[in-house]
Amino acid sequence: MIPAIFGLAGRELSDDERAFFRDCDPAGYILFERNVGDRAQLRALTDELRAIHGRERLFICIDQEGGRVARMKPPHWLGFPPGAVFDKLYDLAPASAIEAARANAEALGLDLFEAGISVDCLPLLDVRQPGAHDVIGDRALGAEPQRVAALGRAVLNGLARAGVVGVVKHIPGH
Repeated sequence: MIPAIFGLAGRELSDDERAFFRDCDPAGYILFERNVGDRAQLRALTDELRAIHGRERLFICIDQEGGRVARMKPPHWLGFPPGAVFDKLYDLAPASAIEAARANAEALGLDLFEAGISVDCLPLLDVRQPGAHDVIGDRALGAEPQRVAALGRAVLNGLARAGVVGVVKHIPGH
């Protein structure tokens, strides 16, 4: 196995991709919107990736945050809110915000798990800064480091409850 994560060209593997992936045996894959159709298609794709290697434990990653960063979209999957929703709730009820972030991540993770995805590039631990580029914007869990950390931990816990590993991003941040 080589320590690399590869992307795919489309919704189905080509013969060339299949042969290449079999020969190089990567640690895993990352899926993008171009790889995602409906539930049956995506599950068939992730099953085929596992079958190539004969490994049930294979990194199959996606960047599924909720809000504007979602590769799996309605109507086939639920739409989930961006991180700023939990930041706003934290202003009103911190414990409820933490539980809501956990429950939301668990529900998102269940969709991923059902599709055969084992790793989500979530949570964002960027701390929103005044005057910063809006690439993060409403994706951020807040502007205060302790709040971002608490909500981020809740997201990781929720994903784990669903059987999906979370990957903290962006380091050092935008």
